[in-house]
Order: sequence, then structure tokens, then C-alpha cells
Amino acid sequence: MIGVVLSGGQSLRMGKDKGMLQNGQQTWAQQAFAKLSSLQNPVTISVNTLQLPIYQTVFSTSSLIIDDPALSIGGPLRGILSVHLIYPKEDLLVLACDMINMEVDLLGFLVQQYEDNPADALVFMNEKQYEPLCGIYSAKALDKIYALYMNQELRKHSMKYALDQLEVSHLPVSEKWKAYFDNYNTLSDLNNL
Repeated sequence: MIGVVLSGGQSLRMGKDKGMLQNGQQTWAQQAFAKLSSLQNPVTISVNTLQLPIYQTVFSTSSLIIDDPALSIGGPLRGILSVHLIYPKEDLLVLACDMINMEVDLLGFLVQQYEDNPADALVFMNEKQYEPLCGIYSAKALDKIYALYMNQELRKHSMKYALDQLEVSHLPVSEKWKAYFDNYNTLSDLNNL
């Protein structure tokens, strides 16, 4: 299993790269990287081409995976599939860089649940909505999504639509975990930190 920090978004609503925002002494991407690394798995960071120079000042080039230019997909699915194409045999534990409240204990719980009950994908369910940017996607499931894409059968490129094509297991988000799933998309959201 490989950990994947999803940092390749456009950050249009924030107006600046969310992964490079500081929280204490670290960037958001560094914090997500550290949390995933603490689970003793290799970790990579998904970035887009424009982000590469700035991320190379913070991370080793070998830990960065650039969105595959051959994929005409937008959003997080592009980053996830780009990592999958580099590591086609690995299951991926993904974490969005803007989930800065996520705790390592919950990530560890997710991994343990997946190991005990493997599925195409394992994500959290928060008030009847998937939390697709903190979850585990099996190599087999990503092969299926990629095949749909290559056959022009992936009608939408949203994570929700991708999950609808898979056999998904989910874990309910308990009240004590709800704040872990807060993400920050605008400058005004930062006032809630």
C-alpha cells in the first residue's frame, strides 16, 4: 500500500496553493505527508505540472508524481489515476492535503479495517455522503476505473461517480471524528482554524 497526498488541485477558491499553506512550522502537504508516513508505508505527493518547481523546494523529486498529461480528466481522480499508472500493483491510501484536522489514529483505523475486510474501495460515510478524499482504493478497482476511462465509458470524472462504479465499503463518521473531515477551500474558511 502506498500513501498519496492529494495536492494537485487548482485551489481556485482559495486563490493560492493549499498544499503550500503553512500550519505552524509545516505546510499542509508536509503535515499530510507526515501523517501518512507514520503508518510505515511509502508516501508520494500528487501534484500538477505547474506546482512541481515549488514542491521540489520542500519534497524530494522522487516523492512527487505529476498528473499524467495523457489523462484528460480533472480533479482528484486525475491525481489518483496518475499514481496508479506509476504503481499499478499497489493499493492507494489517499488523503487530501486540505484535511488538516485528520488524525493518524483514524488513518490507522482505516488501514486496519481494510486489511481485515478488503474491498474495491473503503471510504468514510459522513451524513450519507462519501468522504472520497480520505480512503483506500485497491489496485483492482483503479484498473477498473482506468479501463472505463480508456473505453470512454467513464461518463463523469467525479470521485463520487467513480465510487458508484465500484463495490465500496464504508465506515460511518462518528460525532467525535466529524472535525477530522473539515476541509478548507477559501480564505474565509481559514478563520475557522
